[in-house]
Amino acid sequence: MRELLRAYFSRRTLVSLYNIFFTLSRTLLTSFPLSLIMPKPNDAGAESESLPLLDLSKPSSPISFPIKSLQYLKSRSYFDSFHFQFNRSTVPLRRNLPDHRPRVLVCHDMKGGYVDDKWVQGCENDAGYAIWHWYLMDVFVYFSHSLVTIPPPCWTNTAHRHGVKVLGTFITEWDEGKATCSEMLATKDSAQMYAERLAELAASLGFDGWLINIENEIDKEQIPNLMEFVSHLTKVLHLSMPGALVIWYDSVTIHGDLKWQDHLNEKNKPFFDLCDGIFMNYTWKERYPKLSAEVAGDRKYDVYMGIDVFGRGSFGGGQWNVDTALDLLKRNNVSAAIFAPGWVYETAQPPNFHTAQNKWWSLVEKSWGVVQTYPQVLPFYSDFNQGFGYHVSLEGRQLSDAPWYNISCQSLQPLLEFKEDNTDIIQVNFDAREASYNGGGNIVFKGRLEGDVYFTARLFKPLLHLSSSPITVSYSISDLVQVKSDETSKLGLLLGFSSPSHQTKSILVAPQETTPRLDHMFLKCLVASKQTVSEWTVHETSLAMDGYTLTEISAFCYRTENSTKTSEYVALLGHISIKEHAQLQQNLVSLPPASSWVIEAHSIELVPGDSGSKILRVKLEWKQKQLEDSVLPVYNVYAESVKSTDKPRSERVFLGVSHVPAYYVSELVVDSDVKGVSFVVQPCGEDGSWSKLDVSPKHLVELEGLS
Repeated sequence: MRELLRAYFSRRTLVSLYNIFFTLSRTLLTSFPLSLIMPKPNDAGAESESLPLLDLSKPSSPISFPIKSLQYLKSRSYFDSFHFQFNRSTVPLRRNLPDHRPRVLVCHDMKGGYVDDKWVQGCENDAGYAIWHWYLMDVFVYFSHSLVTIPPPCWTNTAHRHGVKVLGTFITEWDEGKATCSEMLATKDSAQMYAERLAELAASLGFDGWLINIENEIDKEQIPNLMEFVSHLTKVLHLSMPGALVIWYDSVTIHGDLKWQDHLNEKNKPFFDLCDGIFMNYTWKERYPKLSAEVAGDRKYDVYMGIDVFGRGSFGGGQWNVDTALDLLKRNNVSAAIFAPGWVYETAQPPNFHTAQNKWWSLVEKSWGVVQTYPQVLPFYSDFNQGFGYHVSLEGRQLSDAPWYNISCQSLQPLLEFKEDNTDIIQVNFDAREASYNGGGNIVFKGRLEGDVYFTARLFKPLLHLSSSPITVSYSISDLVQVKSDETSKLGLLLGFSSPSHQTKSILVAPQETTPRLDHMFLKCLVASKQTVSEWTVHETSLAMDGYTLTEISAFCYRTENSTKTSEYVALLGHISIKEHAQLQQNLVSLPPASSWVIEAHSIELVPGDSGSKILRVKLEWKQKQLEDSVLPVYNVYAESVKSTDKPRSERVFLGVSHVPAYYVSELVVDSDVKGVSFVVQPCGEDGSWSKLDVSPKHLVELEGLS
C-alpha cells in the first residue's frame, strides 16, 4: 500500500486525500511514518547517490546543501567545498535553564527544506518562510529526505540566540535506505566511523546533534551494529559537545522490522536507552502518552510524542486543533514533537502568513506556555528584526531599499501576544514597511487612547539577575510617525523587578515632560537624556537595582499629561538596549580599530556585463591580526567604486551582511571607467554597537589587468 501511494500520489495529493483515505483504510494503514507523510520527489531515487550538479569546489554564491551518499560522508569532502566556511554557525547557544520538564521539539519541513534558507548570505525573497516564536520551543530539527540533512546556519544562528538547540537529520528509507544501512552497518568499525563523521559535522558547523530516522528494514544480524551506531554517536557527541542531543525516531524495531509503534515499548526502548530521546510516530492513541511515560520512568520528558500539523493521522487532527494533542501530552507529563509547522505557510492560511503564523503559535502558547526566558545575561539588545524585510537601516539611516530574507539577522524576538478579537484599545504588531532604527523592522502600536487611559504590552520575559553595577536602559521612538499622526502619543518602557524576598516592583521609564500621573501604581525613572538621530529619538536612563531580578519588559502607551485628544494613537518602537554601566563605557572602545584587521581578496574574477559594464566576483576574508579566532556576530559589507583620478569616488553601496569572517561578492556591476573597488567591512557587536565606517577595515581590489 505504501509503495502504491508513493508511486501515484504527490505530497499535495496526500494532503487533500488523507482525511478520507485514513477513515476508509484504517485497518490497512495503521501508521504514517515520516517517509509517507513527506514522500520523495519522483526523481529523487535517480539523484540520491549523486552530488549536487553545482561544482562545490568552485566559488559561487554560498549555499547550504545536504549530503546524499555514504561515499561523500565518508570522504569528508564537505570540508573541502567552497561553501564549508560559510555554513558555520557563529552564535553560541544561549545559556539554558534546567530542563527537567516537558519540552517542545519542532521539526521543520517547509516544502522539503533548502528553499530560500539555502542562500547563506540571504536572498531577495522577502516572503520567505521564517519562524519567530522561539520562546515556545526547546529543540528545533531541520528535516529533509536526503541522507544527511545539515541545518542551514541561519536557523542555528537565530535558534541559538534564543536558547533553542538545533539538530540535523540522518535518514534512510525505502529499498535505497536498506542498501545504505547494509553498507553502513557491515561491521562495528564502519558503524562507528559513520557515527564519528556525523559528530564531526555537528561540532564543526556548530549545531547540536542529530535526529536518527531509519525507515527501512534492517537485517537482524546487523541490529547490534545499528545499536552501536546510535550509542557511539551519542558518546562522541557528548564528549565533543556537552549538551548535544541524539534523538531516535520511532520506526524500525529492535527486531529489524519497519513497524511504527506510536508509543514507547520493548520494541523501541533499547534504542531510547542508548541516546537522549525518542520522537514517537504521529498516529498514537489517547492512552499512549501515559503508557510511554510509565515505560520511560525518570526519563519521561525524553519521550517526544509526534504531532503532524498537516493532521494526517494525528490525535486531534493537527492544523488549528493542534492544542488538542498538546493539552493531552502536557497532562501526561511527556514532551511534544511538532512536525511541519510550515503548514500555515504552505497552505496559505488566511488572512496572510504573518497573522496566521501568530494565531497558530498562540495555540501552542495557550497549551504549553512560554518555555524560554530571555534575556538572562547582559548586554541585552533587540531591534525586533524577524529576518526579512523591505529595507535595511542602521541608526535610522537607510542602507538599502531592496527586499531581503536572511533569518540569521533575527534579533531577540519579543513575546507579542496574539488576540484574534482585536478588542484591545491598542493593536501591537511587528512592522517591516515603516522606517526602522536598525535592521528592517519595528514594533508598531496603533489604536485610541483617551485622557489618562494607558495601555501596556508584553515585550520580553527576562530572568536577569542584576549586580551592584548600575544598568543603562535605552530605546528609540520614531519622530516621523508621531509627527504625522499625533504628537501627544507617547511611549515608555515598564520594567518589572523581583527582589530576593520575592517582592515585586514596577518602574516606568519615560521622558519627564510627558509622564502621566500614575504615582500610586509605578515608580518613575525619568529619562536622563535623549538624542535625535535620523528622525528617531533615543531615550536613555540609568538604574541601580542591586540584587533584583528583571522579570518583565513591557511597552507603556500613554498620552501627555492632561491631554484631551482622542485621535488615533500611533508609535513606533525601534530598539531596546540594556547594558551594565561598565559595559556601556567599554563598548565605546571595544570594537577593534581598522588597523587591527587584515582583509584579503581571493578568487577574483572580472567578466563582461551589459552596455560596456563588467561584473566583479570576489571572495573577501578578514581576521584580526593578533587573534586566530576573531569572529564577531555580524559584519556589514560595502563597496565603493574607484574611478580615474579626476573623478570623485562613488557612494558606498551596501552589499549585505555576513555572520562569518568572509563574504562572497557574486554579481557586482562596475562601470567601464572604474579602475578599482574598495570594500569596507563594518564589524558589529551582539549588543547593537558597530564601528563607524570611517574607521572600519577596508581593502582595495585593483581591476586593471584582470580579465
